Amino acid sequence: MDHHDHSGPKAGADRRGFLKCMGGWAGAGALYSVSGGVMSSIGLDQAIGAPAKAASFTFLQVSDSHVGFNKPANPDAAATYKEAVGKILALPKKPDFIIHTGDITQLSKDQEFDDADQIIKATRLPVFHVPGEHDMLDEGQGKAYLGRFGKGTQGQGWYSFDHKGVHFVGLINVANLKPGGMGSLGGDQLEWLERDLAHRPASQPIVVFAHIPLWTVYADWGWGTDDAAQALSYLKRFGSVTVLNGHIHQITQKVEGNVAFHTARSTAFPQPVGGQGPSPGPLKVPTEQLHSMLGITTASVVHGKHDIALVDDTLA
Repeated sequence: MDHHDHSGPKAGADRRGFLKCMGGWAGAGALYSVSGGVMSSIGLDQAIGAPAKAASFTFLQVSDSHVGFNKPANPDAAATYKEAVGKILALPKKPDFIIHTGDITQLSKDQEFDDADQIIKATRLPVFHVPGEHDMLDEGQGKAYLGRFGKGTQGQGWYSFDHKGVHFVGLINVANLKPGGMGSLGGDQLEWLERDLAHRPASQPIVVFAHIPLWTVYADWGWGTDDAAQALSYLKRFGSVTVLNGHIHQITQKVEGNVAFHTARSTAFPQPVGGQGPSPGPLKVPTEQLHSMLGITTASVVHGKHDIALVDDTLA
């Protein structure tokens, strides 16, 4: 297995442990199964000429845990994050690793990062993070996040790694984000991304993950990334691309050519559907309904098939 140690969470020992284990996606998020390196319709051994058959694996996505949030929409976001972790621990097959697509904390406080870290550590799995805008609220505009999760990353925290023939790319689109504004990748990151992908075979499966969606879900609320088209142009030649995001706290999906987009639920609270209300933000629902707005999406990627089979479940 190839692995480039360009990611954040306790890169050293945790990443080395990552080399020995790996697998599923959940917790107000989704469970992805990759078989034969698929996200494409041919086997990875055929696709990239690997000398040995690529191994199947699963990985997890969690998103928008907002640890520290305690408003009426969810008086204890840490508790529901723990419930999401419980779902992970209950999976019949142990995942290889977890991807967290941002808004780990509510206010970027050290204690919130500490609490979130302790909760996810209960899974005993490696975790790959990208920040949300709520993780960039400290005086250093993300210094606390980078100090904890940014070791070995580039620029403002972007990185990539390989696992069992699949290439993963973590992008940052929340730096210098204006309230209600669209996300942005910026020229330096786009140049890095072009270089990162340049020499990879077109048949290699690619998974991109960021906080704000890389397609425009609802522009009036800033639910999109203004320079995503440039990033996506570098991905057009690949046969299988999956883009994972958070930010909007609800399941939204789109397939455009070779690219499948999927935004995850939050583990903390729901938000309204784009345009249904005056603005985005925590959506208060009756207490008995909250857990039905949070949950797990199971996604299976099967060798020989393009489509990812998605099954949504809730914490209810």
